[in-house]
Amino acid sequence: MGGDNGTELAEFILLGFSGFVFVQGHLFWGVLCMYVVTLLGNSLIILLTLADSALHSPMYFFLRHFSLVEILYTTTIVPRMLADLHSSCPTISRASCFTQLYFFALFGIAECCLLTAMAYDRYAAICCPLHYTTLMNQRTCAGMVGASYLAGIISGTTHSVFIFTLPFRGANMIHHFLCDILPVLSLASASTLWGEVGNLFVTTAFIFMPFLLIVASYACILAAILGVATSQGRQKIFSTCSSHLFVVILFFGTGTAAYMRPQSDSFGDTDQILSIFYTVVTPMFNPFVYTLRNKEVTGAMRRLMKRYLCGS
Repeated sequence: MGGDNGTELAEFILLGFSGFVFVQGHLFWGVLCMYVVTLLGNSLIILLTLADSALHSPMYFFLRHFSLVEILYTTTIVPRMLADLHSSCPTISRASCFTQLYFFALFGIAECCLLTAMAYDRYAAICCPLHYTTLMNQRTCAGMVGASYLAGIISGTTHSVFIFTLPFRGANMIHHFLCDILPVLSLASASTLWGEVGNLFVTTAFIFMPFLLIVASYACILAAILGVATSQGRQKIFSTCSSHLFVVILFFGTGTAAYMRPQSDSFGDTDQILSIFYTVVTPMFNPFVYTLRNKEVTGAMRRLMKRYLCGS
């Protein structure tokens, strides 16, 4: 299916999980459960970091914004995915595709930048403890969060506006479950060279480079951990960073595999699986790794429950 007589396409078909017809029902319930956990868990983190004064530190300031971005990021993707899993021919209008691509790029890039800011915060706390309050003052933290959102806005605007100013008059089948940059770009009826160059630049600047900065931060943290004399000191420092590192590896690992490897003409099953990891699975893990493995957060949770359930 495509445009007839050179007319512009008004809608696209999201092929998505057409290759997994026999498991779409199970996939629907699995994705729905992960989405609910993501919403509830990340909302709880936002509530705790706002309500408990013990969590009013730079680390939890970044975590609060990271949880907010996780909620917005998954909401950009999952509700549409769930609706399409119940549709025999899932279509999306051009305007809706533009909107989804814009917010997908915005929140995806903002998440990469926030993870980098969180890594720098841990580096400053562990490697430069005497200067931590100076390095991570309120103005600096607000500036880093603002820069993360700004990078997302610039990236989302640049990609979505450029792509949807191109003509779409041929095939209208997107080999994905969302309007991602490369699958949509591949349908354009004009040269996509600058779009591909822009995607490579953004991927390098906001995915690959942040990942390298995070690795460098943790290399310095590891050196600091090894320099701590007692095993108890090593364990305490490592416990504050291990949860963050787990999220980083899962998110950047799958994202880098999807965007940095050579692309074929269409997205295949491997790309669908990778995309599910960094769009659905990773946001679900975030509340667990930052609550169950964090004594300060679990303590704040107990105090909140005691305050509102026990009335004391």
